[in-house]
Amino acid sequence: MESRKKALVFILLLGCVSSFADIAYEGARSVIGPYLSLLGASGAIVGTVVGLGEFIGYSLRVIFGYWSDRTQKYWFITFLGYSINLIAVPLFAFAGNWQTASLLLILERLGKAIRSPARDTILSYATKEVGRGWGFALHNSLDRVGAFLGPLMISLIFLFKQNYFLAFLSLSIPAFISLLILGITRFFYPKPQEMEQAHLFKAEGLSKIYWIYLFSVGLIGAGYADFAFIAYHFEKTSILSPFFIPLFYAVATGADGITTLFVSRIFDIKGIATLIWVTALSSLFAPLVFLTGFWGSLLGIILWGIGIGSQETIMKAIVAIFVHPQKRASAYGLLNLIFGSLWFLGSSAMGFLYDLSPLYVVIFSLVTQMASLPLLFFVKAKSTT
Repeated sequence: MESRKKALVFILLLGCVSSFADIAYEGARSVIGPYLSLLGASGAIVGTVVGLGEFIGYSLRVIFGYWSDRTQKYWFITFLGYSINLIAVPLFAFAGNWQTASLLLILERLGKAIRSPARDTILSYATKEVGRGWGFALHNSLDRVGAFLGPLMISLIFLFKQNYFLAFLSLSIPAFISLLILGITRFFYPKPQEMEQAHLFKAEGLSKIYWIYLFSVGLIGAGYADFAFIAYHFEKTSILSPFFIPLFYAVATGADGITTLFVSRIFDIKGIATLIWVTALSSLFAPLVFLTGFWGSLLGIILWGIGIGSQETIMKAIVAIFVHPQKRASAYGLLNLIFGSLWFLGSSAMGFLYDLSPLYVVIFSLVTQMASLPLLFFVKAKSTT
């Protein structure tokens, strides 16, 4: 019971780190699409830049995951990544053109690429004690609290004064708090790997079924529109005012955080089947967001948030079960390489398709996500999870 309590406190502390970090960079993310548009970017540019940022943010994780496993310097790499990730956010206030803003967006995603495999590995050590799905979901829920408050904070600033400079600069405060809590966590938990014993795990390598799983996850990413691109659509079509765009993002993150806890409990009982039905449900966000009005878009953004929640929790929990701890940071890096590469290709394709017709975006999104389901059924049939 004492070890479970220790693991739970550790997860909560890391959750607070993520929560304040998300207030910063998710607050910025909620308006970066319209901000790029204001600075002169077209739909194709927004789709490509956002996709490139996600590609860098995901694909380079395989390098930093490998570095983490080789050096075992999980805390140092986590600190480095968070610092780069969070310092870039308030600098958006000083971007005078879409090119500079795009570079900062990519820098912010680079920071996330550096810290994510190491942070997820550290977190995975504690989830054995509390349940894989539940542990990742608890962390994600706290993360989503920040992702809810960040856009809400930006929305309130825009309510009184539509000032991008003030909005981005104000995000430096939660960024500092996040780094402070990270330092406190490192002080009390210098060796988090002691919370887990390697022999308790089911697999020691990266099996064929693991690679099939990665490709199925990649297909989901290819069809999943980034919120910056969705926000660009809202701004371009005037479906939402500048006040409502970050507010909708707050609603999405709220749906993410609430449903993640429920879905994770189901995952700890039902396993991979949970990811299958969540993927099928959340894929319906595309026609609602891109082809309907205010209320349809609201429902669509809720489904979008539910899907994001499953990507942040269940996908990681499955890796923690499949892969031995000594290879886990590399496995998380590979997961993000495949996911990010196909996300980039899909995002770029959707950007060009959007300039032709939003209907083409919807068709592309649905087809690619639904293509992942047979592969997930195969993985489920071949595994005991």
